[in-house]
Amino acid sequence: MSTVHQPYVLRVHALLPPSPGSELYPQLLDLLENITPTVQALQPDAADIDIGGALRFFERSPRELAQLVRLRSLALLGLTVTIGGGRSRVIAAMAADATAPGTLTCVDPTDTATRAFLRPRPIPALYGVGPATAATLFRYGIATIGQLADTPLLTAQKILGAAAGRLLHERAHGIDPRPVLRQQPEQSTSAGIDFPHDELDPGRHRQAVLHLTEQLAFRMRGDEQVARRLVLTVRYADHTSTHRTRTLPEATNHTVQLTRTAYALYESLALQRARVRGLALRAEGLGPASTAHHQLTFDPTDRKARLLEAAADKARTRFGAAAVSTASLARPAAARRHDVRPPA
Repeated sequence: MSTVHQPYVLRVHALLPPSPGSELYPQLLDLLENITPTVQALQPDAADIDIGGALRFFERSPRELAQLVRLRSLALLGLTVTIGGGRSRVIAAMAADATAPGTLTCVDPTDTATRAFLRPRPIPALYGVGPATAATLFRYGIATIGQLADTPLLTAQKILGAAAGRLLHERAHGIDPRPVLRQQPEQSTSAGIDFPHDELDPGRHRQAVLHLTEQLAFRMRGDEQVARRLVLTVRYADHTSTHRTRTLPEATNHTVQLTRTAYALYESLALQRARVRGLALRAEGLGPASTAHHQLTFDPTDRKARLLEAAADKARTRFGAAAVSTASLARPAAARRHDVRPPA
């Protein structure tokens, strides 16, 4: 007779090195599947795993099994991982965010331990609370997760809206019904730039973003593929990183559309004088260009831009990728390539 295990989720975040990361991320997923079959890939460098059913098999506590994941990652792959654990995906994600790089935080699955972890934390630490939502809650005197949990549900819904109010109110109580789903990474391609020193100049950041966008667009057109999402990753001097994702208005490999979205992602970070060590841009949800639909426009500049793209692609194919570049911006250091494809 089978028994239903209680879920316990680990959020595993890998500190991938700049160059060989393309091979290491799939290898990390394989390593995690040797712990539990319930692995959900969170590109580009993280995964959620449900170890509830593996605890009895390994005869270890959640913290001990998380330690085993850390040791195997380091010993077999040379990877340093940061791990957060809890009884739900939201607790695991928040625990990982609160954990120093290369260490782990496991929250006991009891109600008492979950409340003790959540309640004192500032409201921006609640998974799903962005700057605008946090500012709204601050105006009503709600500055901690505990204060939101103590706020009546109807009041929270009046402040945030019916759906968002219920969702965040439940998360403030540690409730998150989302299961960990077995999910491998979809086909994607990315490129990155490492600055020779901590780069504080936003102009240089934008140059790098443009350079990466041009590279990805040229690569996808050569492979006759289009992307559905862009992910911008910023790596800082303290080895932490930030990711921002945006779905494209339409699946595309058009440089102008990709650049517009990439710039919007960069602006959303409000980096200002941040000490940036590197940038990476990833195109996700790749599919055949033949199945993509392009919204027709009467704007002559759009047609002109596409004709220029085609001419530039021919020159790059014949003389090399550096043969044509945007004249208004200097090209940064050479970028690195990273392709992830789902298993056959």
